[in-house]
Amino acid sequence: MQNSKNMTRILLLVTLLFASDTFAQKLESEFLYKVSLSLDKPIDTGKSPFGTRIVYSVKGGTFEGPKMRGIVKAVGEDWLMKVDETTNRLDVRLVLETEDGQLIACTYPGIVHTSADKTTYWRITPTFQTSSKKYEWLNYVIAVGKGSFQDGLVTYEVFLIK
Repeated sequence: MQNSKNMTRILLLVTLLFASDTFAQKLESEFLYKVSLSLDKPIDTGKSPFGTRIVYSVKGGTFEGPKMRGIVKAVGEDWLMKVDETTNRLDVRLVLETEDGQLIACTYPGIVHTSADKTTYWRITPTFQTSSKKYEWLNYVIAVGKGSFQDGLVTYEVFLIK
């Protein structure tokens, strides 16, 4: 009987510890940069069992934020998969060149989905790779972005998750 009471107390204590706010971390974000991309004409490779693959070459672009700014090199591509009439999956690779000449590889998957009410959900999750000491911190961050199409350019606002 005593073991049962002790076990109940232990379970109650563990439940209270894990349910308390002391273990929860508040999710915060910080604006990283806004990027605008100029894309070449699409190459439609046709419909496969997975969807329709459409490839867009990146002709270039710019990015600017409080900690970094520069150009997008004309070497990237978006290997978009049109899943159906309302949903596209993104698979993008870019090279960012900062104004001080540092190179940063940026890759991201994403989703673009248009709802029945014609609102568009367009989100990306970029990751970064760089050998730059100045921007080394980018190798270890999680970022999210919100996309749109403005003035003939694909534009993202990218946020670092703290």
